Amino acid sequence: MIYVCLTRLFAFPGRTHPAIVSSVNTALKSVTVEWFEKRRNQRERGKRRKKEEKEALMNIDPGNPNWQTLAMIREYQNSLDFRPLRGFEGVETHQITVCVRKRPLNKKEVARKEVDVITVPRKDMIVVHETKNKVDLTKYLENQQFRFDYAFDDTCSNELVYHYTAKPLVKTIFEGGMATCFAYGQTGSGKTHTMGGTFSGKHQDSKKGIYAMVAKDVFKFLNSSPYQEQNLIVSASFFEIYSGKVFDLLADKAKLRVLEDGKQQVQVVGLTEKVVNSVDEVLLLITSGNAARTSGQTSANSNSSRSHAVFQITLRSPGSHRVRGKFSLIDLAGNERGADTSSADRLTRMEGAEINKSLLALKECIRALGRKGTHLPFRASKLTQVLRDSFIGDNSKTCMIAMISPGMSSCEHSLNTLRYADRVKELAATEQLEGTTSSGNSERIDCNNDSMQRDDLATLRSLNEGEISAEMYHFHEAVSHLQLLEDDVVETFTSWHEQGLREQELIDMTRRVDYDQDGEPINYCRTLTIIFISPVVYTILFIIFHCDMHVLVWFS
Repeated sequence: MIYVCLTRLFAFPGRTHPAIVSSVNTALKSVTVEWFEKRRNQRERGKRRKKEEKEALMNIDPGNPNWQTLAMIREYQNSLDFRPLRGFEGVETHQITVCVRKRPLNKKEVARKEVDVITVPRKDMIVVHETKNKVDLTKYLENQQFRFDYAFDDTCSNELVYHYTAKPLVKTIFEGGMATCFAYGQTGSGKTHTMGGTFSGKHQDSKKGIYAMVAKDVFKFLNSSPYQEQNLIVSASFFEIYSGKVFDLLADKAKLRVLEDGKQQVQVVGLTEKVVNSVDEVLLLITSGNAARTSGQTSANSNSSRSHAVFQITLRSPGSHRVRGKFSLIDLAGNERGADTSSADRLTRMEGAEINKSLLALKECIRALGRKGTHLPFRASKLTQVLRDSFIGDNSKTCMIAMISPGMSSCEHSLNTLRYADRVKELAATEQLEGTTSSGNSERIDCNNDSMQRDDLATLRSLNEGEISAEMYHFHEAVSHLQLLEDDVVETFTSWHEQGLREQELIDMTRRVDYDQDGEPINYCRTLTIIFISPVVYTILFIIFHCDMHVLVWFS
């Protein structure tokens, strides 16, 4: 108002007294100075307030370069209603159960001032706080929510995880079913800790892992009614799948072959199965097998498991080899992408490629569960060949434990793991709704068949065009073919070696002075026919020769 009056006053300078004009000029300058002073004070107060707020936020974790992200996460968490899983409650069983477990920040992450970007507000919900930048470079949070059957935060023990995951499946194998529990996730996310037992330095306590807990409950069932009267035999085996090959962890890592029999059961030929009568005997096998596992160094873990480890507990009826039930516990290799192995050597990159291929094959086999009549591309990897029992049959149950790392640097990997698990959960719901099952071949099939592997590999590529490039597809195709050729060569040389040993026995026999005296000719002929003649012809010739010798003795 004052400004308007002054403007009108100066609009007619010839009609205004000079003294009035001078006085008005002085007043105008005073008002202007006062206005600017007020604005400056307001700006300074605003700056001080923002500085105090920033200092208060930084005091949440002094020296943390990611204090802003931490503050936004704290603000979001204050709006949540926390009801996490704490007690041992009743468990609902499904054919496919999907759970997620978050581990605590490790020492390296704490030293790097990593921010925990994973929140578990409820027993079936998990939130990932992903930091992003706006156009003006200011940071904001994208809070992505996922729902699963159960979500375990970093305070949950192995016992609590076991109660909701593998424990309900133990009864399945006593009812003639196949149970499978596998841990999936990034290298260093806690898979081996969950499955094999807790670590104290480099020492692993096998008693606190899911392997041992399953064994304990198996023997508890075995000694309870009505199973105590059935005299079931319990055996255990332990093998690993490394670079597309199967090795026996209880027999000096002997190489094994995977076949499928007429009952749609996957058989690992030559696998060592040891009868066990107590939990302590199982623990010895677990410790021995874990010590033999193939490991290597990645950016996430200096002693990363580079193989899929499969520990199996099998129930058999007495007096027969018929399998009553089988529990397969799988500690999968890390699902790291190319970023983890881009600076590694060639061998590590090949290992990573094989691991990722097997995990893609696993995903597609699980996808096929929800689509009736869909082909199972299980021959695309050794992992899915071994786990085929989990994808067929009404009495097969599977539990997936997705392991995630809480650090900000692992956010992308954690999201990949959760999306994978979310897809499995979605398919599990579809499968339970439709009640579909997949059918298998009724004849014995050699899973190493080259053409079948090529077909399944092509199917895998068509379903994952964005994840398997043409170059990688041809690489996997060539590696699969080379592995089959290697198997043939090893089998041929083994046969030659056995033949040579038998021939050496014959040569050693002829070096003896009296090899043609008394009964030695019979032994010589027997060995000769075993080496060069079929068993049927050998039996006939042996009978004839033996009779002739008796005739000669009688005439003499």
